[in-house]
This record gives sequence, C-alpha cells and structure tokens, in this order.
Amino acid sequence: MSGGAGDAHGVGATARTLGREHRVVALVAARDEAGRIGPCVRALRALADEVVVVDDGSSDATAAEASEAGATVLRTGRRTGKGGALEGVLRRLGPADRWLLADGDLGATASNLTPLLQAVNAGEADLAIAVLPPARAGGFGIVKRFAAHLIRGQTGFRAREPLSGQRVLTSEAMEAVRPLAGGFGVETAMTIDAVRAGVRVVEIPIDGLEHRATYRTPRGFLHRGRQGWDIARAVLPRIVR
Repeated sequence: MSGGAGDAHGVGATARTLGREHRVVALVAARDEAGRIGPCVRALRALADEVVVVDDGSSDATAAEASEAGATVLRTGRRTGKGGALEGVLRRLGPADRWLLADGDLGATASNLTPLLQAVNAGEADLAIAVLPPARAGGFGIVKRFAAHLIRGQTGFRAREPLSGQRVLTSEAMEAVRPLAGGFGVETAMTIDAVRAGVRVVEIPIDGLEHRATYRTPRGFLHRGRQGWDIARAVLPRIVR
C-alpha cells in the first residue's frame, strides 16, 4: 500500500472490508529496520486504528522513518529485547479490542495480515498466528523445531509456526499471556501461556509475507543462537514437571 493521498481511501476500504467495529492497535518492536519500517507502518495503518513502533535501541533512522510514516514512536532508551520492548509499551498504552503484532522487517508485505484480523473478528480464534511461506534463505530449522517441541511438550499443541511474530489477539487473550516473556522467547512463551489459559489458538497460512533474509553466515548463526537461548530462558519457568 502506498503513501500519500491514497492512504485515506485505502484505510477506509480495508476497514469496510473487515467490518471494523473494534479498536485495533498494531505493535511493532523494531531495531535497525530503516528502509523497511516505513512501508511496514504504512501497510499496518490500513489495518489498525493506531500503529505504535517501539524503537529498541536502534542506531539508524528507524524512529524517524516510522514517525514520518504515521506511527506513534516510543523509545526504550536502551536495548531491552523484543519481548521486553513489547511488554514495556503495553504498560504505557491504553486499552484496545484487538492487538496486532508484526515484525518491522515485513515491509509493505504487512498488508497481507488481514486474514488474522478477519479470523479473530469472526470469532474463529482468540489468538491468530500467521504461518509464513517457506523462507528463501535461513538456517537449518533447528530453533524452530526446538520451539515447536517445547510448545507441544508443555501443552499438546502442534505449532507449525512457533516463532511467528505476526499475531492478532483479543484484549482478553492479551491479558492471559502477560507479562510477556523477554527477548526472542516471547512468541513461544505466549503460545504456551495462551493454550494453558484456554485461549483458542489458530494458525493461518498467509501468502505474500516476506522477512529480511537471514543467511547461513556467522551473523545469521549468532542470531539463531540468541533466539534459542531466549526461548530456553522463557520456557524454563513454564515447564510442568
């Protein structure tokens, strides 16, 4: 979805398509996403009443770009990690009927998250999670399988996309999973907490979503190692013995 004068028309058209009767707030925890955060915010503005970007210690123009695209921008001041950034902003915001969580590196493809809102608004789910198309690049899937194994072991739920940050929750579901776990463990812990609380969790395949590629490089493996460590730390307190 493009910026400029067409935005107002796009927002209205999408809102009518969704039959929006609920206040939707989109939350994006972002760090060093300049170049992608602007298109992401513009896409999310067509789906939400407000887009809030929490800038988690970026060293680039992420905050300025998000603000120029129409987001409310809050800064952590120091790096707190994804889960900590989201929990911190939730403590500062007022209520919402629907919470739309999205990753800043989706760019303009965030416009394809409409099915998540439709599923929740139709009463088909309390927590709808996007199943992304196969990645063009990435690791060996070890962290993803690890997270899915932990979720299944603790809840019996078979997660296809345990690491997906693209989620829509009702206000009640959000309260059931707070406080959010820290770092990259936020999604795995959220799914465990949601299933245990009786929240209806549905995963929905969505075409057209695209993350920034992470390759099999030292930097890529370091990122995945950090993910795995955060997931272990988040799930350990939740293990039922």
